[in-house]
This record gives sequence, structure tokens and C-alpha cells, in this order.
Amino acid sequence: MPDNIRLSARIWWPEGTGPYPAILEYIPYRKRDMVRSRDERNHPYFSQHGYVCLRVDMRGSGDSEGHMHDMYMEDEQSDARHLINWIAEQDWCNGNVGMFGTSWGGTASLQAAVDAPAPLKAVIANCATIDRFEDDIHWMDGTMLSDTCEWGTALPVILGAPPDVSTVGEKWWQQWIDRLENLAFPLDKWIQHSVRGDYWRNGSLAFNTENLSCPVLSIGGWADRYSNSVMKLSKKRPDICWGIVGPWGHHYPDQGEPGPGIGFQQLALEWWNHWLKHQNKTPPNWPVLRLWRREFDPPAERLAKRNGTWIEVPNYMTTKGRTFCLKPGCLTDIQSSSRLSLLIPNDLQHGECSGDTGYFGRVAGLPLEQSADDRRSLCFDSETLEENLDLIGHAEFTCDIVRDRQEAQLVCRICEIAPDGRSNLVTRHVLNLALDRSLDNFRSFAANESFRYRIKLPSTAYQFSRGNRIRLCLGTSYWPLVWPASRPASIRIDLLEAELKLPSIPCQSNLSEPFAKPQKLPLKPSWHVESAGELSRTPSQGSDAVIASSWHQPTITICFGDIDIEISTSTSAEYSADTAGSGTFTCRFNHEIQICRTDGNARIQNSLTAQSSETGMQVDSDFTAYWNSGIVINKAWQFHYLPVSFKKFFFKMKT
Repeated sequence: MPDNIRLSARIWWPEGTGPYPAILEYIPYRKRDMVRSRDERNHPYFSQHGYVCLRVDMRGSGDSEGHMHDMYMEDEQSDARHLINWIAEQDWCNGNVGMFGTSWGGTASLQAAVDAPAPLKAVIANCATIDRFEDDIHWMDGTMLSDTCEWGTALPVILGAPPDVSTVGEKWWQQWIDRLENLAFPLDKWIQHSVRGDYWRNGSLAFNTENLSCPVLSIGGWADRYSNSVMKLSKKRPDICWGIVGPWGHHYPDQGEPGPGIGFQQLALEWWNHWLKHQNKTPPNWPVLRLWRREFDPPAERLAKRNGTWIEVPNYMTTKGRTFCLKPGCLTDIQSSSRLSLLIPNDLQHGECSGDTGYFGRVAGLPLEQSADDRRSLCFDSETLEENLDLIGHAEFTCDIVRDRQEAQLVCRICEIAPDGRSNLVTRHVLNLALDRSLDNFRSFAANESFRYRIKLPSTAYQFSRGNRIRLCLGTSYWPLVWPASRPASIRIDLLEAELKLPSIPCQSNLSEPFAKPQKLPLKPSWHVESAGELSRTPSQGSDAVIASSWHQPTITICFGDIDIEISTSTSAEYSADTAGSGTFTCRFNHEIQICRTDGNARIQNSLTAQSSETGMQVDSDFTAYWNSGIVINKAWQFHYLPVSFKKFFFKMKT
């Protein structure tokens, strides 16, 4: 790089003389071991079809030099541009470069596509975000996700793992010590920045889509909130953006669960051949959107395959769809004529049926049958549907709200109710009522004054079935997915002019060209997996006053015999809430990586406890790196934050 920091790459070469187009994947997840098996599903396949493929560790991660202090920093984005130009200048490259990735790598690809370097001809962004404040792992419309604490536990462990002597040479030890001494704790910034502002706008493509300058294939899954970005991109830039959303979670779609999956490598190869080899200036004749339109599934924590069908959308033109008005207990076509207001129940157990967010790609964790949470909510049901009804796009709920406290949350869920009473979650959203529409500022507040809110729920493609009912559910908290307000608020909604809009888009059932089926790649894996057991979950249990739940992923070991390396990971989480006594909410996470190689063994472990109450939030984290059972470094962080604004008022660190 221009500042003399060296980034480490693994490169796959096609047979022949070249020059070739090149494909770049650029992430902080260790190419030497951590995601080596995933890399070997994709890069050899593309290389065998005539591409030079590069997997590069970001600075401060894996075998690369330097430090990483936070996500999507300026040097990270600058490095990507230098990489692309460097690749294009090599004699083995014909000057055409593509970039792809999933999650962080997909988002990095989108960021590189803004005023892109000339050699970057196209990108594929899988499970990526274009809005880091609303559709990332940290916040949901101004409410902080408990996932942000889990990610705050795991990221220092990933970045704190050592470089490999086989790649870096004998300087690996000093490089590791330097990295550990400069190891950051980015969770602190994520918590402090409780409004959108410049911090979250940095790297958020949603605010400069007009500067996208190369074609984008955006892919997502409905079991993952990152899917929200796909339809947004296709709507804002239908000239150069195409979208696919399947039923799966935070995975590449060939490995997706729930299924059906699709052949990602074949799909990507068609994309690369068009933009990097054939150099076609005209866009391909693909539909703007290809979506898995879900249908009612018997609610279950884990599903191998979703009910539904593929549809294609030739262009993103939202139609009126169906609008429901609200009457006590009812969704109706007739608007209420009175200013009747209803109190939303304040039940802190609401959220018990929420499942996972899907961010981490774990199996299972799908939303459970919703009836228990429905009973804790203010619900409005439609009549039995006389015909199927499509919801394609962003459902919107509009109402006037009166509350007694500035700090308050509104939870909106839309469910489909079967004749036997089973309640299946369709989409959900949580809004911080204290923030203005831009999410940049706290809006002025007067107790018991009426405010109008328009809540835009995440995008979806869903068909409600004839004979079932639609249910709108409103709550005031959503633990353990979302950190609750420091004190419960009294929230009432005014039914006059309150409405729920379910939009639709003209679409074609079934695909004109079906997706290829997933392949078993590679044909001869260089690794095998040893597992200490399946992920186990302990559902919410306890009295009305104390709620507790947990999950645990026992050790999973991937053994790479060709390089004599084994890497093991384990993670656990505990959630508890004292809803009657102290009013405290607690999350505990533990994440560990062990790396066994010929020159020794490393173990990197981080445990974190986050606790909130009326007085604010406290976070304690303890990080330790070991080499051959001896402690290399121990770091402990402690933070205190005031309620509402999450402004830090105390910090302590020891090393």
C-alpha cells in the first residue's frame, strides 16, 4: 500500500498464458484458516474458467500488516482502490477486475463501486448492507440490537489471532505482538453513536447511490435482515443494479438454509463472463428482481425448505396493493370515524418468540410460532381472506402516537394466522420513538402530545393464503433481540387515520430461466470437520419476574491436512431480564478461537457482559491471547453509558 503496509493475498491461477480478467475478494476473515474452506468453494471454480482470483486479508487481519481500529475505516476503503489498480497493472491481468464478497466483503465491494476505479467493471454483493445504521448488525431504526454486543465480543478475537509463520516468516511473532498491543474495542463506538450521523453514513451506499459507477448484482436472503438492501438498490438504480432474494439466511446461496438454495458459482460465472470477458456495454436481459415469494410455513426453529415459489419482477413499479384501516381488534377497509385511542401492553416478555436475526449464519433460530407474543401485544386481525394476497416491498404502518416518556420503542409485527390459530411471522420492525425521521437527531418531545409516525417495515415478498387472516401486532419492547428502553413508557395509538399498507409489484410467477442447482464444491475438499455437537438453544424460561434464555455452539474444528493446521471455534450466549425487581437486562457472550499448527498453538478468547438498567448501561469485556498455554496479553475494558443517548461517562482499560 502507499504507506508501505503490506497486504497478504492467496492467488489462484488459470492454466494458459493469459493475460486474464481478475476477481478480488477482500475481507478481514483469515484466508489461511478461518474461511479457507469457503474460499475453496468459490475461487478455484472461477479460476478454472479463466480468471485470476485473489483472496486478500484486510490490513490488521490474518497475515496482513497494520492495524484495524473499526469497520469500514478510510484506510480500508482506500486500500481496496489501491488493490484494484495494482491488480489491473500486473502483466497477468488484462485490465478488467471484478469484486465480490458476502457480508463485510459484499459491503466492501459496494463501497468500491462508488466512483469506482476504472478497472473495476462489476461487483457481486451477497448479504451486504447499504445502510449501516438501519440494516447492519448494530441498530434497527435507532434501537440497539443485542447482536452488536455479540459482534463486539467476536471481532477482537478474529483480529487478535496470530499471522502464520508459513506465510509471514519469522517476523510473525513481532507482528502479532504489535497487533495485540494496538487491538481496538470498536463496540464502544457502536454504542456511543446512537443516532445515524456522519459515523454511520460513512460507508453507507444508501446516501450516494447516484455515484455507483459499475454494475451490481445484489443477493440476499429473507432470513437475514441484510436482504433489505437488495430491493432498495434495485429501486434506486435499476439501470445498473439487479437483485436476487432467496429464502435463506446469512450465507452464500449455494449453502443457504432454509432452502431451496441456488447455484451461486454458476450464477456468478455468468455475471463475470458478461462484464469481464465479453465486455458487453449493454445490460443483460435479466429481470431487475428475482424473489422467493414465501408462503405460510408451519412455524419452526429450523426449516430445511421454505414454502413458496420464485417470481421475477421486470421493473420495480410499486402498485397500490391493499390498505387496511384500524378498529379495535380489527383490520378493515372502513376508516375509523372516532379518535379512539388504545393502550399498547407493556409486557417485557414480548420477544420470546423472536428467534435470531440471521446475521451470523447460524443454523436454526428462525422465528417461532407467534401466539405467545401475540397475546402480549395489541393486535388487529383482518377478516378471513377470500383470495390470495401478495405483499411485495415495504409494508407501512402509519398512526398517531401519544406517550408519557421521550425514550420509548414501538414494535410492529405482521403475521399470518391459519384457521387453527397458528401465527406465522411475515415481517417485523422496531422503532425508537425518540428520534426524528432522519434518525440523526432526537425530536422535540412533550409528554402526552400526539406525534404522527410512519413505520416502514423491512422489504419482503410474501403471499398470504386464501382462508387465512392477517394480523398486525404492536408492542413496546422486543427482548432479547433489542435492548429495551431504560424505563417502560405508556404508549397509546390513535385509531383515527391509522392504516396499514401492504404494497405489491407486478410480477411473473416462476422464472423464465430457472437457477442452476447448487454444486458440491470442491470435488475433493482439502479439509474435514469435527464437531463436538449441534448448536443447542435453551428457550425462554423462568417466572413472570425473571426471564432467562441461552444458546451454545460447541467446539467446531476444521482440519486442513495439506497445511497441517486445525482451527476451532466455540460461542455461547446468555440473556436474562429482571422485569419486576431491579429492572435490569443482561447479555453475556463468550467467543473463542484455537489454532493448532506445526510451530505451536494459539488460543484467543473474549468474554463480555453488557447490562442495562434505569441508570444506563455497563459493558465489561475481558480479552486474553495464549501461545502454548502461556498468556501473551490480557486486556480488560469497562465502559459506562448514560441512558437514552448512550453518551459514555466512564471508561477504564487495563492491559
